[in-house]
Amino acid sequence: MLAIRLARGGSKKRPFYHIVATNSRNARDGRFIERLGFFNPIAKGQEVPLNINMERYDHWVGVGGQASDRVKSLVKQFKQQA
Repeated sequence: MLAIRLARGGSKKRPFYHIVATNSRNARDGRFIERLGFFNPIAKGQEVPLNINMERYDHWVGVGGQASDRVKSLVKQFKQQA
C-alpha cells in the first residue's frame, strides 16, 4: 500500500522531517518513492517551517496514497497559510 508519511532527519534533539511517498512496508527513514516537502518543527526567525508540493501530493492521493494523520494535519495547516 502507498503511504504518505514523515521520515525523520536531523540530529539528536533537532528533528527535521521530510514528507515522503513510500511503500507502507518500508522502514520509516528507509527507501521512498518521492519527497513531497518538509516540516521543520523548530524553525526560528526567517526559516520556513513547512513546505509541501501540493501538485505532487494531490497526484499521490489520487493514485491511492493514504496520508498519515500527522501529514493530513500539516496539509490542512499549509493550505491555511497560502
